[in-house]
Amino acid sequence: MSRLPPLTPLAVIGFFGAAAFILLAGFAPWLAPHPVSEVVGGVWEPPSADALLGTDNIGRDLFSRLVWGARVTFAIAALATALAFLLGVSLGFYAAVRRGWVDQLLSRLNDLLMAIPTLIFALVVLAVLPKTMIVLVLVMAILEATRVFRVSRAIAADLVVLDYVEVARLRGESWRWVILREILPNALSPLLAELGLRFAFSILFLSTLSFLGLGVQPPIADWGSLVKENKDGLLFGVFAALIPGAAIAILVICINLVVDWMLQKTTSLKRGRRDG
Repeated sequence: MSRLPPLTPLAVIGFFGAAAFILLAGFAPWLAPHPVSEVVGGVWEPPSADALLGTDNIGRDLFSRLVWGARVTFAIAALATALAFLLGVSLGFYAAVRRGWVDQLLSRLNDLLMAIPTLIFALVVLAVLPKTMIVLVLVMAILEATRVFRVSRAIAADLVVLDYVEVARLRGESWRWVILREILPNALSPLLAELGLRFAFSILFLSTLSFLGLGVQPPIADWGSLVKENKDGLLFGVFAALIPGAAIAILVICINLVVDWMLQKTTSLKRGRRDG
């Protein structure tokens, strides 16, 4: 019987860090002392009682904008990741189970999309289409789905040749039954690890697009747009842009620490099944 690996100190740090950011985003209306667009002082003022982290380029409370920006960043990244997994896992498993020309067609289409540089593809599409939240989420989801398709298809291809899957196919079970009852339960651990990685990449990708002016549009703010708005302050020794940048870095590191532990868990489970 396989054992789960113990929760390492780094994994604990990752869990607590990610949970803290989730709580920050979830309780934004109660934690933010000011509305997101309210001007509370002068330009790039130092931290004070009214502005815990100082003010931004037009005098708004940077802490309030950071808290509200966490909610926007989490919401868009989570929606894009969820849609990417729904599309990528469904098509990846379907291609692995059906095999033949279906697998070849879906795989080659996925290779074609992955051959286009992700950032260039997103910049071209977002420069043409309206810069709305829906379009942003759909573009991010489609681009992330290509990576999820490749991983899920590889996982399913390893599972579909195992004896219990072949027995189910010989019994005449439908491909839907095989995917939902035989493949998906045995692929959850690596898929959950991939989910964490995709979520981290979605946050970085969204922040990049917002920094370039093609992501979240004013007056709504996310962490990438906060860096963009305050980057000129660095020329004057004002480090307002570094605060949201540090938040992005810390969150991604915490997620990666959790993902590393989950990958150890996956390796342990595979070793336990092999030894059993």
